[in-house]
Amino acid sequence: MNKTLTIVLILLALGLIAYNITLVDFSNPFQGDSTIALIGIVAPLCAIVLLLIFATSKKIDKKLKED
Repeated sequence: MNKTLTIVLILLALGLIAYNITLVDFSNPFQGDSTIALIGIVAPLCAIVLLLIFATSKKIDKKLKED
């Protein structure tokens, strides 16, 4: 996967997080649509972590192939 594609996907995930934060009712975060918004925050966070792990593994693979 290209580095620019990884950056674009991370930015899209951050946009989804920002959007879902606006949907959370902070007085009652575990009721109704706020629960769905919280799930919508956690899912992109997981995607960001996976993308960062993938980018790190690509860097390690590149270093091993150079030696």
